[in-house]
Amino acid sequence: LPSIGDDLMISRSQLTWVVTAYVVAFGGLMLLGGRLADVVGRRRILLAGLALFTVSSLVCGLAGDGLLLVAGRASQGVGAALLSPAALSIITTSFHGNERNRALGVWAVIGGSGAAVGVLLGGLLTAGPGWEWIFFANVPVGLAVLLTVPAVVPADPPRQDAGRLDVPGALLGTAAAVLLVYGLVEAGDSGWTAPQTLLPIAAAAGLGGAFVAVERVVRNPLIRVELLRQRSVVAGTFVMLVASGLMLSLFFLSSVYLQGVRGF
Repeated sequence: LPSIGDDLMISRSQLTWVVTAYVVAFGGLMLLGGRLADVVGRRRILLAGLALFTVSSLVCGLAGDGLLLVAGRASQGVGAALLSPAALSIITTSFHGNERNRALGVWAVIGGSGAAVGVLLGGLLTAGPGWEWIFFANVPVGLAVLLTVPAVVPADPPRQDAGRLDVPGALLGTAAAVLLVYGLVEAGDSGWTAPQTLLPIAAAAGLGGAFVAVERVVRNPLIRVELLRQRSVVAGTFVMLVASGLMLSLFFLSSVYLQGVRGF
């Protein structure tokens, strides 16, 4: 991140959006991505998300200014929001019993080790050929997986019970997530009492309430509200919220501190 900021002349507050644009698009659209996988087909959405993520990675690596890089990062987030739930759904429907438990264990190990190795490789690539290669590295991997998936993952059988897409819920849920994250980012720059912080957060709360109301009455909701009453779901979601918040904050702050303050 500091290398990107220096090279593209991006300020600290603008540099935050290199991370935030991805998180907003990924988190805001993930429910919609999962629903699209149900309606359109898991393999199709997996391939579409992977293709978008791969192309977006190329755009990020070629970006000559901060605006194009942030746009590319947001596009990466959209691709990930399509790719991630489709991939997990394919795993849970392709395996059963103990095989499913093993497959989910492998999925978790790959995700955890990928996060650790990615940080180390990112530093090596940035110190070597340049920060652009943290994005270019995704391109050959993405192309290889795009060629492999059709031969490994069978096409989805037609689903008669998928129902229609919950467009109002998708718009409300995504807008609420985007405004909430925007307000939190502004809190770091402008303070918690600033209008540009309070207004987006208040709007996010209102849209979140409208999202819940819509999900209660729509025939094919993005998320069934009854799930939010289950203790295990609430507890697991809270733990993931805290863990993800700490991890993403640590990545950003440690890179800026170690390079900008300590000079490493």
